Amino acid sequence: MEAHYYVCDLRMSIRRSKFEIYIDIMSLIKNGIHIPTRIMYNANLSWKPLKEILKSLCLQGVIQETSGNGDDKRTKRNYVLTEKGENILRYFNKAKCLMEEAPLIRN
Repeated sequence: MEAHYYVCDLRMSIRRSKFEIYIDIMSLIKNGIHIPTRIMYNANLSWKPLKEILKSLCLQGVIQETSGNGDDKRTKRNYVLTEKGENILRYFNKAKCLMEEAPLIRN
């Protein structure tokens, strides 16, 4: 059973919070986008803020930087989600589902 993780709909004109950007980046990494430039494009961020966010997530132990030993020789680093990061995404998605169901419970 494959889990689907929340990724913010970037077509919306609402400005994302820092938390939403962090969740988006974690979701992208979880869903197989490991290269920094691909993360940057898919998260709709510029390079400088992305570098700061990736550094912050690494320091918190949410993601881990690995050397680019894959097929692509152009990139020197990749990012993977740690167990702590997976737990954060899991809890966030549970909370999101509960909040979406909340109006149905009250009626």
